[in-house]
Amino acid sequence: MKIVITKERRAHERRVAATPDTVKKLITLGFDVAIEKDAGIASRITNESYQDAGASISDDLAGLLGSADVVLKVQRPLLAGEGDVNELALIKRGALLIAMLSPYSDPAGVNQYAEAGITTMTLEFVPRITRAQSMDVLSSQSNLAGYRAVLEAINVYDRAMPMMMTAAGTIAPARVLVLGAGVAGLQAIATAKRLGAIVSATDVRAASKEQVESLGGKFVMVESEEV
Repeated sequence: MKIVITKERRAHERRVAATPDTVKKLITLGFDVAIEKDAGIASRITNESYQDAGASISDDLAGLLGSADVVLKVQRPLLAGEGDVNELALIKRGALLIAMLSPYSDPAGVNQYAEAGITTMTLEFVPRITRAQSMDVLSSQSNLAGYRAVLEAINVYDRAMPMMMTAAGTIAPARVLVLGAGVAGLQAIATAKRLGAIVSATDVRAASKEQVESLGGKFVMVESEEV
């Protein structure tokens, strides 16, 4: 069975659906893995790294997708009119497409997959249970989003986050309020705290108080007047 990983063509997408490590695992399981040339460049993964892992490299997108039994992508494939190439039209009938397909925001795409005879698996819908943790694309990306949110906030804030004590005087630490203490929020709390800020956080779930405080944040419970 042949697995194909192609270059991501949607705007601002720099990720790739497989790394050399995951390619090795797939080959060990008996799959034939083919990678589109430069698919990993935006993620700083070279073609040679994939080749060393046992994958073949090709710049023939039509040939790759036309021969694939399984297509792995990060974002959903381009459809007609969405880019320079109609990726969906190149995938052979009966193939399995695994990606983040955004079915709620792109119902038209879901209909086109069905019309093309392609079996699809959207990774956003994989149950977030212990057995499926290695396939959880939501928590890992939320974790990164929380980290990046603090870095973006610092850039806008344009001042130092920690307390600064100098001969000329003392600068008070920044105060950060994080709204929501889910996966992204908890990472944001931890990141801001590590950078020296005074961190507070709020969440509709009172149970998150312990998690916030374990990361050094102060929990702020908003009382609701709703019955």
